[in-house]
Amino acid sequence: CTGNGICKCRVCECFPNFTGSACDCSLDTFPCMASNGQICNGRGTCECGTCNCTDPKFQGPTCEMCQTCLGVCAEHKDCVQCRAFDKGEKKETCSQECMHFNMTRVESRDKLPQPGQPDPLSHCKEKDVDDCWFYFTYSVNSNGEANVHVVE
Repeated sequence: CTGNGICKCRVCECFPNFTGSACDCSLDTFPCMASNGQICNGRGTCECGTCNCTDPKFQGPTCEMCQTCLGVCAEHKDCVQCRAFDKGEKKETCSQECMHFNMTRVESRDKLPQPGQPDPLSHCKEKDVDDCWFYFTYSVNSNGEANVHVVE
C-alpha cells in the first residue's frame, strides 16, 4: 500500500488523504497550487497531487509555463501607447479596451519604479507605430490593481 495504508486480506485500506488500489494517489492539492493561488493555474486538474494541464499552451508542474504566450510588455504595449501617446493600433478603441490599469507619467527612465518594491514589476521597452522606443513598467499590487508608469 506504498506506506499510505494498511493491507487487509490483500486489499489496501488507505489512510486519509490517499486513494487508489495501492493508496498511491494523494488527494492533497497543495503541490498543484500555482503562484496565483489557483489549482493548476486554472488551466488544468489536480490528479493525485500532479497537474494535468487541460489547456495545451500551458505546461509545467502547475500549468504556469507558456512558451507561445506574449510577455507582459508585448501584451500591454498597444494600450500603454494609446493611453500615453494617443496613437497605435488601439487608438480608436482605447477608452473601451485599455482602462484596466492606472497610469502615471514620469519624466525620464530613472524616475520609473525600480526592482525591490513589494509588487512584481516588469520593465518594458517597446517600439511604437513610428518605430520609436518607449519605456514603461507594469506591476500588479496586492489588491489586484495594475499600475503602469510610462516615460513621457
